[in-house]
Amino acid sequence: MSEQNVIGKGTWIDKLASELIEREKQLGRDTSLIRVESGLGASGIPHIGSLGDAVRAYGVKLALENMGYKSELIAYSDDLDGLRKIPAGFPDSLEEHIGKPVSLIPDHTGEHESYGMNMSSRLLDGLEKLGIEYTFKRARDTYKEGLLQEQIHTILTQSERIGAKIEDLVGQEKYQKFLPYFPVCAQCSRLYVAEATEYLPDERKVRYKCCDAEIGGKKIKGCGYEGEADIKKDLGKLAWKVEFAARWSAFDIRFEAYGKDIMDSVKVNDWVADDVLNFPHPHHIKYEMFLDKGGKKISKSLGNVVTSQTWLKFGTPESILLLLYKRITGARELGFEDIPSLMDEYNELEKIFFGKIKLDNEAKLVKSKGLYEYVNLLSPPKQMPAQVSYRLLLELSKIFKEDRISRINKKLVDYRAIKETSPEIDRLIEMAGNFADEFDISDEIDIDIDSKIKGALSKLIIVLEKDGEIEDLQNEIYQIAKGDDIEPKDFFKVLYQIILSTTRGPKIGPFILDIGKKNVAEKIGKYVK
Repeated sequence: MSEQNVIGKGTWIDKLASELIEREKQLGRDTSLIRVESGLGASGIPHIGSLGDAVRAYGVKLALENMGYKSELIAYSDDLDGLRKIPAGFPDSLEEHIGKPVSLIPDHTGEHESYGMNMSSRLLDGLEKLGIEYTFKRARDTYKEGLLQEQIHTILTQSERIGAKIEDLVGQEKYQKFLPYFPVCAQCSRLYVAEATEYLPDERKVRYKCCDAEIGGKKIKGCGYEGEADIKKDLGKLAWKVEFAARWSAFDIRFEAYGKDIMDSVKVNDWVADDVLNFPHPHHIKYEMFLDKGGKKISKSLGNVVTSQTWLKFGTPESILLLLYKRITGARELGFEDIPSLMDEYNELEKIFFGKIKLDNEAKLVKSKGLYEYVNLLSPPKQMPAQVSYRLLLELSKIFKEDRISRINKKLVDYRAIKETSPEIDRLIEMAGNFADEFDISDEIDIDIDSKIKGALSKLIIVLEKDGEIEDLQNEIYQIAKGDDIEPKDFFKVLYQIILSTTRGPKIGPFILDIGKKNVAEKIGKYVK
């Protein structure tokens, strides 16, 4: 790869930032500050997918800054959104609040000012633990302070035109009958039951009636109240089909990624921004949703969420950032069982970055180094930190349950895996121990094993299944390889792949004795059937 073909650090993030700047230049807009945005849902438990939206936007911010531009991430919490369903595991007492804006619902834990702020704070906590810097904006404050007032006014005065376009673009007829704005009913405090039918532009008021509505698959009775809502001071919010456009215009947003599930909303919002608000819509990239291991979309209401808080019990912040920065296209199944491979993949990237692993492919080298830098938020360590294979720690954690950290540290020194103990290694042992205690996952990877090595593995199984002590297992393994005309290093490599899903590790003989001969014989047996 020639130098001139490399954009920034060679990743999709740099390419996206470069496209964004090119578009801004073509539009002739001021680039002294380029804002990127991530919308945060506040109606249920935020998961890795929710976090990913903000983390990826932050990556674009970093790339822009690396190109010499000033940039800012706006993390916008939609805490005026109405509660549609009770997330799995939450109290039934929330039922009475279905349809109310989440910022008006009391927090069931008593720790936050509202249910919505409880959910928002969990996501913000996740961002802070990953080192993501952001400017936080809440829907409740945005509407109360009138920051979208001019956009709301323009949208409502052109509501007939917008309603017709929504039907044309996505086939939805609703907004030909009702305004794309939901007042919060002054009597029952619900959102989606208040049907707005008329806008009084001189007074900037919306006339509405509180009617029955279907919310989250359930019929919610309206209270019948009829009234007017002042868009300058009364609570209400724009429909999703137009709200993004209003935010983009008000906050001068130049980039926002979006999930496949809201494609229709983005299509309409782009048109509203361009043709109604005269604000060129932001540069976009569409990403696929994370799925659980059963292939279902990760959902707050289904309760199959993978949260950053739980992830960080088992893996580092870098393992999350690697997951999110590796690529953006394509649907991916996600579960906590992905943590071991991501932890060890990060170690491989680190070795490439510091030149411990050589790559002949120049394009792959540049991309790998760039990815490592983004995973470290463009502040990589100056020198390579001490490393230990996460899978090695998992195997040792299965053996040592009492006094785990000190006993595993001793083994690591014996194996010469580390020179000395450190708080960082202690933390890795703690995380691997948490994982070993919680999950029973035995990775079986595809390994190309020829018939000669399979024969040698079968002989090793016989040795390992014998009762009694083995005086020098390292030598036994060496002799099995030599006797079958196999290079010992090739045989050891296969054994490391079977036991640790990696190509290297501690001295194999003592390690096998530590984790258990019969345990290893069983693992090998799966590959020689």
